[in-house]
Amino acid sequence: MSSSASKSAPRARDSWSGQTGFLLAAIGSAIGLGNIWRFPGVSYSNGGGAFLVPYLVALIFVGIPMLWLDYAVGHKFRGSPPWALRKIIGGGEFIGWFQTFVCFVIMVYYGAVLAWGVQYTIYSVNEAWGADPTTFFLESFLEKVPGDTFSWAPAWAVMIPLALVWVLVLFVIGRGLSKGVEAANKVFLPLLVILFLALVVRAIFLPGAIEGLNAFFTPNWGALADPNVWLAAFAQIFYSLSVGFGIMLTYASYLQRKSNLTGTALVAGFANSSFEILAGIGVFSAIGFMAHQGGVSVSEVEGLTGPILSFVTFPKIISMMPGGPLFGVLFFSSLVLAGVTSLLSLLQVVSGGLQDKFGWSPARSALVLGVPATAISLVLFGTRSGLNNLDIVDNFINSVGVVSSAILFAVLCAVAGPRLGVLRAHLNSVSSVKVPKLWEPLVGIVIPVVLFVMMAMSIVKVLKDGYEGYPSSYVLIFGWGSVAVAVIASLIFTLIPWKHRPVDTHATVAQILADDADDTASIEGGAK
Repeated sequence: MSSSASKSAPRARDSWSGQTGFLLAAIGSAIGLGNIWRFPGVSYSNGGGAFLVPYLVALIFVGIPMLWLDYAVGHKFRGSPPWALRKIIGGGEFIGWFQTFVCFVIMVYYGAVLAWGVQYTIYSVNEAWGADPTTFFLESFLEKVPGDTFSWAPAWAVMIPLALVWVLVLFVIGRGLSKGVEAANKVFLPLLVILFLALVVRAIFLPGAIEGLNAFFTPNWGALADPNVWLAAFAQIFYSLSVGFGIMLTYASYLQRKSNLTGTALVAGFANSSFEILAGIGVFSAIGFMAHQGGVSVSEVEGLTGPILSFVTFPKIISMMPGGPLFGVLFFSSLVLAGVTSLLSLLQVVSGGLQDKFGWSPARSALVLGVPATAISLVLFGTRSGLNNLDIVDNFINSVGVVSSAILFAVLCAVAGPRLGVLRAHLNSVSSVKVPKLWEPLVGIVIPVVLFVMMAMSIVKVLKDGYEGYPSSYVLIFGWGSVAVAVIASLIFTLIPWKHRPVDTHATVAQILADDADDTASIEGGAK
């Protein structure tokens, strides 16, 4: 540990008011846009009901174990990713900052999708998209330019709500953890569940809903022999649960010392998966209605995943159904609420890292990260080329940035510092559900190998075929460039000396002194 860090006055860290506040925030982070617009389509195209088999296997053998790893490191080392991984080994700070800046890149474009949802909630009232939702979304709303063109021209229908989204989330983050993030999740998450349940109930009583549900749940058992189906299940669980890139680690670092970590992870993991299945029921009930109205089968309906599902397919459904405006307000409000809780978790990772390293207040950290994040978000994703930029950045920062972050994180914990045995002992010392010995080779070997295969396949495909027909120069700048930005920023922040040592407000003086001694030995030993 640097002398400046040890001599400066420690700053007390914020904390959750209790286990419930943490659990709501963890579930809120996990439940995001991907639950609503990605899972139903992925499940349908990868075996339907049969997909639930590899999906549950992935939840139990990838999702929950990685959640336990995040919780163990965050809770034991009491800090944001840069601080926590630095305590494992000196070089671990770079991986911690890489996780932090991966979150930064994601959050600058994630806000744009929330802005779309806000605007479409308003559009739903009078079905402003008219008879051609596709043209309205791409040309009237986004004012999209061709995929080989970059435009600085603002798309005002996106830029104005995008600025308002940033004002809201930065205000929440600036209020701190308990008064900001926790308080927001206590309101937004129950409201999300209520609105989405109302939407699902409305959808399942539509004509043709049964055909949609049959298409969603009817198993194609032959798909289980396809390794790509299993990789799709692993990828869905991994991205959906927000594991391995700093979010759950950061959240766990604010827990009290006596907290039921493993039990909470099980509740959060299964709550997230339950919401995904609920989303599938709602989405495919509505799609079944759309197919019924058009006199076609569900398999002939296009646009079953991603932004097209939410902003083209669903507006078509809304225009067809009785009481469509109310259904539209419910759907897009749910989309916004799910996105806000996830965006707050991304912001907290970055804010927490700045607070820990520089001793800044939540308000100052929100301002320091908020000004550049808002500017980048508006310039790159509030313009007429925003959809193209978002598409490329989202693919690369997830398939390369997030996955490589998780691989490095798992391997670091397996080979350096206290290693997985000590982390497993820490989990078992505070939790009701005991972690078995199998967890260590699973996290240290199996999961990194599976993630590496996923990443390698993505990279090889892009290098061989390009990405979605975009020019290679565009992919280089926005795709590989987004990963490079995270790497370079991580190097810079790793080299900046620590100004403060984050202090756990629930620790005794003796515990703090003991931790300081352990930290110093760990970091100095790692540096050697």
